[in-house]
Amino acid sequence: MRLRREKHDLALMRKMFRTVAPGYDLFTRLFSYGRDGAWKREAVRRAPLSENALVLDLACGTGDFSKLILRRLPLARPVALDLTFDMLRLAQKGGVSRAVCGNAMVLPFRDAIFDSVFVGYGLRNFPVVEAALREIRRVTRPGGLLVSLDFFLPRRRGLRGLYLAWLYAQGAFWGMLLHASPRVYTYIPDSLRTFLSAEEFFEMLRRVGYEPIAERRFVLGGIGLQWAAKTDG
Repeated sequence: MRLRREKHDLALMRKMFRTVAPGYDLFTRLFSYGRDGAWKREAVRRAPLSENALVLDLACGTGDFSKLILRRLPLARPVALDLTFDMLRLAQKGGVSRAVCGNAMVLPFRDAIFDSVFVGYGLRNFPVVEAALREIRRVTRPGGLLVSLDFFLPRRRGLRGLYLAWLYAQGAFWGMLLHASPRVYTYIPDSLRTFLSAEEFFEMLRRVGYEPIAERRFVLGGIGLQWAAKTDG
């Protein structure tokens, strides 16, 4: 039953991201009121990366993290992985040379290969978040870094309904404007309803074998940026 559900979810995700791929960068900038770029730059700037680090840009979209990593460290080796070829083609047009189409739940890499894994707005879309984190940990070397930027449920429950309603209204507005379909971007609040708060995410990180190092929160805790290191245990 779980396998059937995951296949169904993946098919829906592929279809949705094929639809939004051409306008994805524009939407991300508009939806974040121009802050998305600053959040991603901070994510890369504060990550302790070596000059020739092998980095997985997971659920890469158009490859923003890969591009920023190469801008900071020209000798780094980012590998961009996404579920859809449409996103990967856009990443390659932007200068990303290593691109892999794959499923985050079953990563096509050997154990302990990556120095760091970056995930931008991806974790909440994975069918089973904890299983995805364990798979990310598998391909990360001991002491390696996980950097995640994503939407989270605000800690204060009174804000959650308001935040979800705001995301729904914003998604419907931009979906109608960019795609003539108000439902295109309402997947964000839909996916967030069953996701986690930042505090719950930290607990999950520790449970699967990561030690949180630092975090930043934005938009009243609705956006979270976390850095965590893989423990030896």
